[in-house]
Amino acid sequence: MSSWWRFNCHSSAKRTVAISSKAGICAVLSSNREHLTVSNRSIKQSSKQLVLNGVKSVLPTFTGDISVNETSKVSFGDYQCNSAMQLFASLPPDSKYSSPRDLAQSIVDALSLGDVYEKAEVAGPGFINVFLSTDYILNESRKLLSEFSKSPKVGNNKKVIVDFSSPNIAKEMHVGHLRSTIIGDSLCRALEHRGFDVSRLNHVGDWGTQFGMLITYMRDYDSESTELVADLQSLYKLAKIRFDVDADFKLRSQQAVTKLQSYDADTKRIWEKICEASRVEFNAIYKLLDIEIEERGESFYNDMIPDTLADLISKGIAVQNDGALCIFTESLPVPLICRKSDGGFNYASTDLAALRHRTQVEKADWIIYVTDMSQRAHFDALFDAGRRAGWLDSPKSVALDHVGFGLVTGEDGKRLRTRSGETIRLKDLLLEAKERCLQQFKQRNTDYELDTIERSALDMGIGAVKYADLRNNITTNYAFSFDRMLDLKGNTAVYLQYTYARINSIVQRAREEKTEEENCTRTSTSSINPSERALMLHLLRFDDAVDTMIYELMPSKLCDYVYMLCVLFNNFYSESKIFGSEEEDTRLMMCSLALKILRTCFKILGIRTVDKI
Repeated sequence: MSSWWRFNCHSSAKRTVAISSKAGICAVLSSNREHLTVSNRSIKQSSKQLVLNGVKSVLPTFTGDISVNETSKVSFGDYQCNSAMQLFASLPPDSKYSSPRDLAQSIVDALSLGDVYEKAEVAGPGFINVFLSTDYILNESRKLLSEFSKSPKVGNNKKVIVDFSSPNIAKEMHVGHLRSTIIGDSLCRALEHRGFDVSRLNHVGDWGTQFGMLITYMRDYDSESTELVADLQSLYKLAKIRFDVDADFKLRSQQAVTKLQSYDADTKRIWEKICEASRVEFNAIYKLLDIEIEERGESFYNDMIPDTLADLISKGIAVQNDGALCIFTESLPVPLICRKSDGGFNYASTDLAALRHRTQVEKADWIIYVTDMSQRAHFDALFDAGRRAGWLDSPKSVALDHVGFGLVTGEDGKRLRTRSGETIRLKDLLLEAKERCLQQFKQRNTDYELDTIERSALDMGIGAVKYADLRNNITTNYAFSFDRMLDLKGNTAVYLQYTYARINSIVQRAREEKTEEENCTRTSTSSINPSERALMLHLLRFDDAVDTMIYELMPSKLCDYVYMLCVLFNNFYSESKIFGSEEEDTRLMMCSLALKILRTCFKILGIRTVDKI
């Protein structure tokens, strides 16, 4: 697929998954899990099972599912189930239950609370509220701290391919590549954390007519020695102008494309130099972003296209229409053109070959494409073609997802550009973030060495850019603002970093006085104040937060969790004395656990921690 097409967004429609993420994940995990969020540390799933057992006790023939969610207010308990209303509506007229509340009370009476739950009660028209035991929260917190490194590996090495970033060769990466790169990397990190075997593929645009134009222009003007992407981009613009007005140049450019596709030695040599110059520039940006990715460009699949199209033709999926080879999908108004009327291939040809290779050769269990929302219809058609061709069922079931995202805009709501109207270079944006953080550090007159300040400014700046993107619902546009993302107050990476540094200083002081292991094992009072209980419970919900992020393919879910963790910790810190208090050991245990979880959240989001600010 042409990477130009991948990143020129035209709308911000809602995210569409041709094969829904929930159905897809269930297919991936069908051999060992019914749902992703049933890891052995999921309190939400344990609470759901508790209520479900009560429902089955009251309604023995019930075989459906129920909904249990975290509550919004402490007075409503820790988890709430509202399914009694729906269950009552499905009962026969002669049922012994007179109302949803009556049914809910019978379910509550049937619950086996044990030591985990303090109580369960009915509220309103039939809500079932469940309260966890304080002793359970304390004991599970200690247990989680000691076993934190043993994260649930629900993926069981299932192979996931994530296709993201995808810049164009001979063009500089710009702000339009920011979201795919950051979102894709974060999803990879979450999947890796959960034990999936993840392939991070960079489907770069390194093939096609544009290279015939560029190579021909470079030959004409003896520009083959250039090694700068900025120069290549300028040459490409000039080549495109000439291609549109000069018939002879256009013909020679087309001949150059044919030679490249035939692997003519001299043409291929120039093409390889262009690719290498771009690769150096791309890798510098990926290093700034702390992102690992494997280049797998369009050229990799070029030789696979004829066999792929032949397979689709033989199965009656690809048909001739007005000279072009097309795939028609009932739900879409236009066909997927996989071979042009002049016989040339296009991005659809490449994507079909890539999908066939990924399912039949690489044998992926799950493939995730991270591109802008404007490509919804393309991926609907691509996934439908793969399904009809049998690629998703043989040799094994394969799940497909398109994670679409909205635009990065300026504060005026328009596409983010420079004052001259040019697209902002990604490298410039990242370095400006670093420079702004550096100026903040210098204004505070810190006594750190310059290299420490430089490193911290870079980490904070890059982290601020990433978090400002990830914390938003990815399906919507978001307005880019350095002032907002670098604000110490509010839902920003800087606020999170300050909280992390505060917790780190507490834990470091404790380590100087006694070991973390001593803090974990000492017996302490189970009498905890509301802010302590709220923080502990939130810490125990970490695994649920990661599972939700993966299940919904939404990094913002983990951002919501980590922001609330920092809010709850700072509330706890302002209300609870730590050192010298009777509850010192318990509170230090909470700090140690909060530090580990916060550090892990940062890692999944691709944000480097700053220990001191």
